Amino acid sequence: MMEKMILGRYLPADSVVHRMDPRAKLLFIFGFVLIVFLANNFFTYALLGVFTLIVILLARVKIQFLIAGLKPVIIIILFTFFLHVFFTKEGDILAQIGFLSIYKGGVIKGIFIALRFFLLILVTSLLTLTTPPISVTDGIESLFGPLKKVKVPVHELALMMSISLRFIPTLLDETDKIMKAQMARGADFTSGSLSNRVKAVIPLLVPLFVSAFKRAEELAVAMEARGYKGGEGRTKYRLLAWHMRDTLALLFLIGLAAALFALRS
Repeated sequence: MMEKMILGRYLPADSVVHRMDPRAKLLFIFGFVLIVFLANNFFTYALLGVFTLIVILLARVKIQFLIAGLKPVIIIILFTFFLHVFFTKEGDILAQIGFLSIYKGGVIKGIFIALRFFLLILVTSLLTLTTPPISVTDGIESLFGPLKKVKVPVHELALMMSISLRFIPTLLDETDKIMKAQMARGADFTSGSLSNRVKAVIPLLVPLFVSAFKRAEELAVAMEARGYKGGEGRTKYRLLAWHMRDTLALLFLIGLAAALFALRS
């Protein structure tokens, strides 16, 4: 499970994307999430696909690894696709399956929405794959620093987000170990009716929650033992530095937004 997990996992490498300032990567991700909604035809989605492929190649992350890590969300993407196929009634009728009619507009919209989800997950996954959790924390804290003037606990919120991302792979690995231990004792998670599968999962949740609370307590004790008292007065060992590559990345994103707007139907 850990080998295929991409959310919250960091892959150390020497690439242009890895060397980017975390603030630039966060702004890039936020911008991409916004401009992806500008695409509304095959040309714009093809342009988004090429742009995403270039970013993946620059990050030196294997495409096979990304696709394997997306398997858990493929079901959601397919569900969204078929939801539009069977319930969007636009254009000509392509097929009739019982009381359900498949329209051309529904198929096209389903493809577009599925591609949108797919590209969003691919690009957002690159943030954690190419950025250490502590750098994500520093980037979020720096970007939202002005909110400190209105008494918003920016440092604590950024730290919470970073810890959450960091422990997602750990909890999944713990889930895998508990499942294997229970399967060795005769538990069956793959056969039987849906109700039986749900009942089989319930005993899995109790040790998982106990393990999660234990890890949270150990982390809190370790932070207190090292003198952590919040973000007030803290200094940083690694200082963030903005380079030309960060500016160019945002300029390319603006260029992509302009191209998508020009090619919109």
